[in-house]
Amino acid sequence: MNSPETVELEAQEARLVLPRFTYEDAWTLGTLLVGMARERQAPVAIDIRRGAQQLFHCALPGSSADNDAWIDRKRRVVERYGVSSFLVGARFRAKGTTFEASSRLDPDRYAAHGGSFPVAVEGAGVIGSVTVSGLPQAEDHALVVAALERLLSSSASVAG
Repeated sequence: MNSPETVELEAQEARLVLPRFTYEDAWTLGTLLVGMARERQAPVAIDIRRGAQQLFHCALPGSSADNDAWIDRKRRVVERYGVSSFLVGARFRAKGTTFEASSRLDPDRYAAHGGSFPVAVEGAGVIGSVTVSGLPQAEDHALVVAALERLLSSSASVAG
């Protein structure tokens, strides 16, 4: 059962597949997110991973250790389901339930709230995640999507 929200979120994931994801790409994406968050004076923490390795982490003024806990919970949802944490939550809502009520996963370890997005690479699939925590969930998600769109357009202009 698809809702307009899930259709839009699935389209974002189909569109935001990277040609590659190197250490330099992680740094570029992370610094891009930091710049975008600073422009908005957003009190966020940012985390980028490839597999189990943390490639980038930054905590901006106003964020706290609580944001790091949210990052871990949202990232685990991406690792388990292979799609954004926001999409997982939206799919449960489209079924008339919630992730917490129906997933059978420990809510202290998993959170299907917006802000964690899969890092997908052409020909390889999901290889990591990029996560933001500190804003309302739709804004966390939108910040990550905007940064991935910029990264993808800059890598396309370099390749093209």
